[in-house]
Amino acid sequence: MHKPTYEFLFGAFAFVIGAAVGSFLNVCIYRWPVDLSINRPRRSFCPNCKQPIPWQQNLPLISWIVLRGRCANCGAKISFRYFAVELVTALLFLAIWESFPWQVAIAYWVFVSFLIIGTFIDFEHFIIPDRVTIGGVIAGVAFSVAVPALMGTDSRLAAGVRSFLAAALGYVILWIVLEAGKIAFGRKRIRFEAPTPFTWAKRDDDADFVVGTEESLWSDYFAREKDRLLLICEEVRIDHQTYGNVTLDFRYDRVTAEGHVTMLDDVTHISGVARELVIPREAMGRGDLKFLAAIGAFLGWRAVLFSLFAGSLLGSIVGLITLVVGMDLIWRLAQLPGCFLARFSCGGTERCLVRNRLLPTLIRIPTPAHRLLYSCWLFENARVGVCAD
Repeated sequence: MHKPTYEFLFGAFAFVIGAAVGSFLNVCIYRWPVDLSINRPRRSFCPNCKQPIPWQQNLPLISWIVLRGRCANCGAKISFRYFAVELVTALLFLAIWESFPWQVAIAYWVFVSFLIIGTFIDFEHFIIPDRVTIGGVIAGVAFSVAVPALMGTDSRLAAGVRSFLAAALGYVILWIVLEAGKIAFGRKRIRFEAPTPFTWAKRDDDADFVVGTEESLWSDYFAREKDRLLLICEEVRIDHQTYGNVTLDFRYDRVTAEGHVTMLDDVTHISGVARELVIPREAMGRGDLKFLAAIGAFLGWRAVLFSLFAGSLLGSIVGLITLVVGMDLIWRLAQLPGCFLARFSCGGTERCLVRNRLLPTLIRIPTPAHRLLYSCWLFENARVGVCAD
């Protein structure tokens, strides 16, 4: 068999495998954030009518195009995200196959699968599940032991140790950044132009917190146990107890007023009028720490440092742009399906193709592994830059 034919067939095979894996990744992206099993129901179903989708209407890429992005049963629109995930996964699988030896390529296939799941879940739900982050760390160490070339060595033991240490470096270095940022910028003070009514009302295991016209879940304000929320009030009513000119010192599970501590489990309703609000805030979630650890486990310590630097730089650039053109415009553009595709294809494919000498003059990273993928981390930081403050 001629070499061009051989390469074409294997490339086509990598593309088809990527599209099929992308279809499975869509299952994970849809089900994991809402605690649905990826095994039950075994068949994919329409998000609108819940009817199982037969195999002939669930062919990766093809079915979405043929059905014009609609359910064949109820006619409801099927999100472009399903097509985008399958296409992005197929393109990345192909690019990786063309750029790396097959053993390394298979490891990177697993890696980009974790990245795609984590990124698309984060775009929609603003979380990165432990199944992605911790699972990525475990998979990264395991693949490094199985394929020592991932860590640039021939020794399985050395590769496993390097992978583990790189994962630890990723977690620790970002933990230091997170804690330092919390100390320096961990609170936001909001002074109201006029006294503003507020309510706190219990709802199942959470609570609704409304200040003026702004409504949010109570848990959204507390990323850690020691976080505090302060309300400087003219008057407050906690169930049947009334206070005047008091500062409410909230923790997630309790509130202190005039030295009296009340557990929120014993409270059903709090209302009053506030002059000022001090809320805790995070620069990033704890999932980011574990996410960078997973990157380190697969790509090594240089990728950790590069991702931290490049992600911070891009986040700063996006943050500056929002100051000029406005956050709402940037955030709306960030939610367009085409931007999902562009983010992954530009960021991810670039890293893969650099090793193939298509972009050798733009970016020079010391080892091939560090040329693979950092797009998820970059755009997670960019999202933080858009959302901050």
